Amino acid sequence: MLTEEKKGITVHEKQEIQSKDEHTVPGIKFLPTTDVVETDSELLVYMDMPGVKKDNIKIRVEKGKLIVDGDIDSSRYSHYEPLYTEYNVGHYSRRFELSNEIDQRKIEAKMSEGVLLLTLPKVPEQQPKLIKVN
Repeated sequence: MLTEEKKGITVHEKQEIQSKDEHTVPGIKFLPTTDVVETDSELLVYMDMPGVKKDNIKIRVEKGKLIVDGDIDSSRYSHYEPLYTEYNVGHYSRRFELSNEIDQRKIEAKMSEGVLLLTLPKVPEQQPKLIKVN
């Protein structure tokens, strides 16, 4: 497992999640492809979750970790018997360890066209300050 520090969050990379956690929804879990962008006041986290409806996304902060789960309604694919596939259908799950630079109470989420946008504001003490010279 590769661990990389990315401006206030720690990212653990793997294609398909294989953990000892028990899931209540059966099926394969994938890491959504994710981009993290930093501004002076916040981190913007973009996650590709095609096929996931916004009502099927669960986001929570638990013990300093941001946990994102997106579930697919796989029943719409149940009648298919594919001859060959390159696209796998499955649920999405991602976990980020948050630093103390992130204001955990003010995290926001928006879903649009299969892309989840998380806004993680920085606490004011961690934002850059302009110091005036007298």
